[in-house]
Amino acid sequence: MADTTVQPPLSQAVGYIVVVLIGAIIALVMMLVTNLLKKTTGEDNKKTEMFMTANRTVRTGLTASAVISSWLWSTQLLGSSFTGYDYGVSGPFWFAAGCSPMIVFFAVVGISCKRKIPEAHTSLEVVRIRYGHIAHVVFMVLCLVNNIFASANMLLGASAVISAIFLTDYFHTTIILIIACYFSVKAFESDQIGSIGNLYELLQAAALRHPVSGNQDGTYLTMTSKDGILFGILHTCSNFGLVIMDTSYFIKAFSASPRAVVPGYAIGGAMYFSIPWALGTVMSSVALGLENQPNFPTYPRRMTSSEVSSGLVLPYAAMTIAGKGGAAAVLLMIFMAVTSTLSAQVIAVSSILSFDVYREYFKRTATDRDVIHASHLGVIFFAAFCAGFSTMLHYVGVDLGWTLYMLGVVTCPGIFPMVFTVLWRRQSKAAAILSPILGLATGLAVWLTTSGHFGGEVTVATTGQVLPCVYGTVASAFSPILYSVVITLVRPQDFDWNDFKKERLSLEKVEGDLTAVHHGSRLATATGSIEDGGVRSAAVDARELKRWGRIAAFWAAATFLGHWVLWPLPMYGSHYVFGKGFYIAWVVVGIVWLWATTLLATLYPIFDGGYQQIRQVYRGLRGKQASTDAGTSQGGYMEGSVEDVQGKQDKA
Repeated sequence: MADTTVQPPLSQAVGYIVVVLIGAIIALVMMLVTNLLKKTTGEDNKKTEMFMTANRTVRTGLTASAVISSWLWSTQLLGSSFTGYDYGVSGPFWFAAGCSPMIVFFAVVGISCKRKIPEAHTSLEVVRIRYGHIAHVVFMVLCLVNNIFASANMLLGASAVISAIFLTDYFHTTIILIIACYFSVKAFESDQIGSIGNLYELLQAAALRHPVSGNQDGTYLTMTSKDGILFGILHTCSNFGLVIMDTSYFIKAFSASPRAVVPGYAIGGAMYFSIPWALGTVMSSVALGLENQPNFPTYPRRMTSSEVSSGLVLPYAAMTIAGKGGAAAVLLMIFMAVTSTLSAQVIAVSSILSFDVYREYFKRTATDRDVIHASHLGVIFFAAFCAGFSTMLHYVGVDLGWTLYMLGVVTCPGIFPMVFTVLWRRQSKAAAILSPILGLATGLAVWLTTSGHFGGEVTVATTGQVLPCVYGTVASAFSPILYSVVITLVRPQDFDWNDFKKERLSLEKVEGDLTAVHHGSRLATATGSIEDGGVRSAAVDARELKRWGRIAAFWAAATFLGHWVLWPLPMYGSHYVFGKGFYIAWVVVGIVWLWATTLLATLYPIFDGGYQQIRQVYRGLRGKQASTDAGTSQGGYMEGSVEDVQGKQDKA
């Protein structure tokens, strides 16, 4: 029997340098930056509002970058390549199309939260205020399950890649995007490829050697792929659940200034699309085209299904075109992806444990120090638990492919009950409590039943097949709509949105989402005026937030129609097979979009207010304090109400 072992290109020492040393350096640098900002700009991370929500003043550029960062999972980077390997060009496209519409749709939910309950920290606070403690506990469990499985999904993929290679938001995103751009160029510098046209020829030859079942003419060069579109449905539903039930997305929405929520999520969603699409298309094409070459890691055999589902298509392709340098680049990329996205998951869980458990059920009078201490303990607990849970999944034979496919079964039941909580005032308490529970039971039953039907038995292998996961995920996602509507009709409720504003959630004095910042010598509020330096009335702000809500709904619908309907479905229905010219255009557009994303994600946050803070830090280091009005500083809370500010301006 031939040896199937792939020798790692890097030593364990290189791995420990990346994982331990670079990780420690990044942590140290972030600590120094935090202390520097506290001394020069007054951003005190010992205050809960700054620690959790950045005083709700994050601008559009950084919001978009943070959104991309929180969605740059190792799963997305690795999964887009292995779906391309399995399904051809349709795989990376559906991977991207299954993410961007959900991100943009969240702008609708986010701006609605900013309008109705601006002082909230987590989505669970919204549930508790509207439906009480039973619903609070139900959704808390759903959100924690979402975070646990999402984290395990990332760790399983990352651990497989790191073991095969060796025995904060903006920073991580920039490095990942730069490496992705590097691969988009390096692939065509290889003597074995040379150009996009040559890569097209290699893909045609690969299809002759190994035709794809269910694809038009067995080719990799078509969107007419039965398994590809099934994966698109599965991935879209799963990601809808991952976004809506991930409290870190709500935290980012609460952290953004009101005028930054919608453009931040819309821009972030549009930019994000290019990453799995371009990277997955190029690197899966490289793997398919060159796997019969002597320098491919698995030569003379093909990659096994286990290697593919473990996410090794990307690192093997990188090693083929760039040797040890490619392996090191993938290692750094995956490390950055894991630390970036896991930080979002850790923040989400620690916010639940500190605000929704500790502050609500153990110490109602908790101070800033108490809440932050509880959050720190939550970080330690969640990190230890996820490490153990992921290790357990590994030893029972679960890999990246299994968790990627079945994820939606457990993450989707709470989607529509949560959306209805924010957008539909008639959903009743009973519906909010029962519909996600019934939806989860329905999804699990359908998933396991269809696994046994199509696979002959219920095992890890059969439950990880695409078709049972599609059925189970769709049942989990959409059955709660029926349950919620029926239960609401039986026991209706008419909720008053103003009830949200009767409960004080902020630990510091802040009314109407008011945050004082300085633009030169002018005082601005975070509610609709941070970016134009003026103070507005509550009525004007309410109208502006409603306008942003309409804009969010438009972009959410447009993104879904564009990325999921108007672009791919005609290509699927027409049975079109890519010609050389079309494939070249397809790849070129993806690469240009990826480079534009890199430039925008890297430079936009700097020009969108970042340079002002850099200047303020510089002035602080030189001992020059920025001019202050009413004793406030950049990003700090102002003592007093909206009326106090308006009165002071009237007197002036």
